[in-house]
Amino acid sequence: MKTLRAQSDNSVQDTGRVDTLPQDDEIDLGQMVLIVWRGKAWIVIMAFLATLAGMFYIANTFPTYQADALVQLEDRSGRLGLPAAMQDMVETSGSAVTEAEVIRSRMVLGQVVAEQNLDRRITPAVAPLIGTMLRRYNVPIPELGILQRYARQGESITVDFLQVPPHWLGANMPVTITDDGYTITTPDGAILEGRAGDVLSLPDQGFAVTLADITSPSGREYNIRQITLRQAIDSLRRELAVSEAGRQSNILQIRLSGQDRGDIERVLEAITAVYVRQNVARSAAEADTGLEFIRAQLPIAETNLREAQDALNLFREQTSGRALAQDTLDNLDSTAFESQALLGQISRAESDLRTINQRVEDNMSRYPEGHLIFRQLAQEKEAIEIRLTELLARVQDLPETQREVINLTRELELAQQIYFDLQSRAQEMQVLSASAVGSVRVLDAASAQSAAVAPRRNFILALAAILGALSGLGVVLIRYWLRRGIQDASDLDALDLPVFATINYTPHADFKRTRKGTLPILALEAPDDLTNEAFRSLRTSLYFGMLDANSKSIVITSAAPAAGKSFVAANLAIIAAQAGQRVALIDADLRRGQLRRHFDVPRDRPGLAQYLSGIASLEQTMFETQIGGVYFMSAGPHPPNPSELLMRRELAVLIEGLDKIMDLIIIDSPPTLAVTDPVILGKSAGSTILVARYDETSAAEIDAVKKNFASANVRISGSILNCFDPRKARNASEYSYGYRYSYARRAD
Repeated sequence: MKTLRAQSDNSVQDTGRVDTLPQDDEIDLGQMVLIVWRGKAWIVIMAFLATLAGMFYIANTFPTYQADALVQLEDRSGRLGLPAAMQDMVETSGSAVTEAEVIRSRMVLGQVVAEQNLDRRITPAVAPLIGTMLRRYNVPIPELGILQRYARQGESITVDFLQVPPHWLGANMPVTITDDGYTITTPDGAILEGRAGDVLSLPDQGFAVTLADITSPSGREYNIRQITLRQAIDSLRRELAVSEAGRQSNILQIRLSGQDRGDIERVLEAITAVYVRQNVARSAAEADTGLEFIRAQLPIAETNLREAQDALNLFREQTSGRALAQDTLDNLDSTAFESQALLGQISRAESDLRTINQRVEDNMSRYPEGHLIFRQLAQEKEAIEIRLTELLARVQDLPETQREVINLTRELELAQQIYFDLQSRAQEMQVLSASAVGSVRVLDAASAQSAAVAPRRNFILALAAILGALSGLGVVLIRYWLRRGIQDASDLDALDLPVFATINYTPHADFKRTRKGTLPILALEAPDDLTNEAFRSLRTSLYFGMLDANSKSIVITSAAPAAGKSFVAANLAIIAAQAGQRVALIDADLRRGQLRRHFDVPRDRPGLAQYLSGIASLEQTMFETQIGGVYFMSAGPHPPNPSELLMRRELAVLIEGLDKIMDLIIIDSPPTLAVTDPVILGKSAGSTILVARYDETSAAEIDAVKKNFASANVRISGSILNCFDPRKARNASEYSYGYRYSYARRAD
């Protein structure tokens, strides 16, 4: 311990530099853990508050439910029992991605919006902040004033019919419930009155509305508006999700979210019904279109067939009625068999050619151009065309009459083939139209889950607690980094302030903050407290250090309030008196002095202020307390000019007089950074001691105090580290042994 020596000339050694604490760039994980542990209260409080906020959010949010349905996409052609030739004519189911987009299309959702009246919006007036909670729970709120307009649990209105003109779409129409029914205000300012079930209308505007059911008391307010079809579809689409249940399973899962289980079940049921209907209609549309075209072509084909028959019959009649030469008849008889054979070959070749063309057309959608099958069909087609050309060339060698018969017969057969094909096609289309049952099947009807899917209570509470704890951790670290208070005696030594004593933390030091009236003194209330050992050590140091001093007066000050200077002054005075010293304790805080509360002195008793102003004498202001050897002078009633009083000659006279009769003079002064009084006191007293509070007084504050004293040519003799807690210290392990040993030794 450095010896305290009073400086009669109060000289100051100015080093010309700013003293700061040493900074360590490395992160001490152990120290960080200690900081967090010391700030655990902040972390717990922030986590608790965040959890409460999460609980409030859950209570003030409507639960969201989800309904789902399963739809299967199946191959319709395979289950209709159609002939193989007709299978390709049946539309099969599309891909899952395609069908999902069909469900989400405006074609489907638009019909649902129209059927379920989803373009109507009915919203009640809700109270600020807790409006949702009022509608979810039976919160007892009085029906007074503005509170009467807000909706409560179980209250609603039902709009049975609503028609608005196009320019009123999206406009708000306030509704107020009355004792006789309700009133509604239209966008043009008209106010209509009616009862439940009445039709209120403005024919000129094209407006009509009917409220079918009202379960709200008088005074409640609602808002009705009709949105556009596109807005309603987009809103429904945002709550709708369509996905394939499994990879290539051809099963679609349709999910719809909402706040009312009954509503989402009803709407999802309507979506699946509309989707199935449009699928059936889509399957039958192609067959109906083809059947309509074929029925239009049948009369034309029948006419062409009749004309071909008439032309052949007419030619035969004309030929049989002519008088032919004998050689012509002989030639006809000889070529009749050849003509029939040639005609049959031509018919077969043309039939084969039509078959090849049909096969090419069927394979166009199955295989890419240039595929092997197209090359094979092209070769077969070329061979048939060559054979047909040869057969037609042979026809030219026949007699003219026979050629004409063959040509007319070919035309008749072609007309017959077209007519019969159209009839067959019409029958097939009728079968397809009659069997249009669609390519989708509803496996699971719409059903809403009993449990809400949002908000996720456990997740929100856990997340809120974690975020709150992290926020508390941030507060602890920010407070630590911003404050950076004195951590141990070495920090004060680094600031060129000798440490005369380190006083451990005790709850008695905070009595001033927590109690009113008389304040206890630790040295009297708890004489065995470990903290008193620090005061005894300080007493010893001061006793030997002041043997040769010119003045026995000590000014005890601090940088800021609540550092514990009054606590140190009072207890030091008692400890010194217990050693047989005569101690004068002076409260020089003429602004907010509180030392009188330790000795139960009334505020109006004359004190230092009255002595300096000449109103009262030393005998009237200083008295011996119940603790033998301790003489106390309070600050007295607060004067209007404390600094001017301290600058008077009477202060120096007081100290000189007390030096002659006292062993120790302790002067409790105000905080240095608040007022200039400590500097004035320091010039008159023998020594000045600065009290720094552990973890609160910063190095910057101490540096500012030193500058204030240096500007008045006053030197701070030393310092006291107050409220030091070894368990919370920066290097707690270094203090643990000494702390336990000292305590054990004291227990002996």
